[in-house]
Order: sequence, then C-alpha cells, then structure tokens
Amino acid sequence: MSKSADIADLIRERVGSEPVRLGLVLGSGLGHLAGAVEGIAIPYSELPGFPHAGVSGHNPNLVIGTLEGVRVAVFGGRAHYYEKGDPSAMRTPLEVLRELGAEMMIATNAAGSLRPDMATGSIMCLSDHINFSGLNPLIGEPTDSRFVPMTEAYDSEMRAGLVAAAAEDKVPMAQGIYAWYSGPSFETPAEIRAIKMLGADAVGMSTVPEVILGRFLGLRCAAISTITNMAAGMSSEKISHEHTKAMAPLGAAKLEKVLRRYLRGLS
Repeated sequence: MSKSADIADLIRERVGSEPVRLGLVLGSGLGHLAGAVEGIAIPYSELPGFPHAGVSGHNPNLVIGTLEGVRVAVFGGRAHYYEKGDPSAMRTPLEVLRELGAEMMIATNAAGSLRPDMATGSIMCLSDHINFSGLNPLIGEPTDSRFVPMTEAYDSEMRAGLVAAAAEDKVPMAQGIYAWYSGPSFETPAEIRAIKMLGADAVGMSTVPEVILGRFLGLRCAAISTITNMAAGMSSEKISHEHTKAMAPLGAAKLEKVLRRYLRGLS
C-alpha cells in the first residue's frame, strides 16, 4: 500500500469513511475559513509527510467535514517552494486528498494586482496561469504521466459555477491570469512590468504547483485570489507579509460568500 493510502486510512479512522467530494487549499490570512466546516480538525503534525506550514497566517490543520451540504477536506495551510526549495511539497497532501475520494480541488491565495480596476480587497477567479518561476513539482517523476496537458488547468465548468455563484450573491469577482514567482522576496517593479506585458493580471508565490499536481492526479481544479495589495510600482502601498495578512480579510468575506454559494449549487 502507498504512503498516501496509509495516511488516508489513518484519517478515515478519525473522521469516518464517507468519501470527500472537494478539497480546498487555503492561502495566507484565509486559514480561518477552515473554522466554517462542521467536522474534525487533524493537525498536520499528526499526518506523516504533511508540511509544517511554517508561514504565519496559515493554520496547519486538515479539517474534514461538511460545508453547505458538501463533504470537504480543507487544508488550513500549504507549504511553499520558498520554504525549503521543494516545488512538490504539497504532493503528499494532494495524493491523500485523491485517496479520500475527491474529484475537485479549489486553491485560494493572497495575490498582488497588476490591474488598476482590481484593487486591494478584490477577488479574482483564475482563468489561467504563467509559471514564471520555471519550477515544476513533477521534475523527477519517473513515469510518462509527468507529461501533464495544461490546456485547461482551470476547469471551465468549475469556473463557470464560481462566476455564477458570485453573480447570484452580487459579489464582484474578476477573472484573470495569475503569475507564479518563487518568492520569498516580493517582485521588483521591473519584474511586474515584464509579467504585465506577458499578460498577467495578478502575481503570487503559490497555487501553480498545487494545480499542476492536481491535474497530474486527475483532479479538476479551480482557484481564486484575494487581492491584498497592488503589485510593486503600481501604487504607494508598502508591500510586506504583515500587510498581506492584514488585508486578506477584506477579500476573505467575499471569497467565503462565493464558495458557500458554489457549494450549495453542488449539493
């Protein structure tokens, strides 16, 4: 039996055998959303191979239970490439998610905006991404399954459902392209100008590795950014991680509203 299957069995002993339908990966400042789930929280430290999620603003617990009538697995924090230089740091958690029965994954993140019309406090549904870092979590995968098509990295049906959910609840939600820089330093104004010319609408330090892994594992994927700042050179804001955590709640309420409406549609 594989390591992920063993961990899934360990989790089922704690939460029951009912399959999970959807996984939700939470970004900086958004960990409190895990508290909305009616279920059981398991610390990452009790799950072999799970990251320590050593970034302030994350809540390193796996919460499994019901949200708006849907069985979900919520990852209260993620590991980032910049922590230990491993783009595949979330592979084991996502393999476990698949073992628990999930067919879909929604990733969330805190991001900087490259669009004047998408201010701090906005949310953006990802339509595509640019892997500007050049890193890939599948480097070293020995099988031909590493050649994952990414033409539809972000599932069109899931995106349409999220957009419809936002419209129903009258929550403004942009759609756009997310660019992944490795971090942990924030981008320079020149880097922002470059990525803007390539078509990016928002920039951040996560999500892309998880989406690549999700597609590799056969999960349908979607993602939403909460805009916590204007990117470097776009405004006079002083960009910092503390600022990111402070601004995340502005978009988090909108994000939670959209996710709840979307899940009600699934149930």
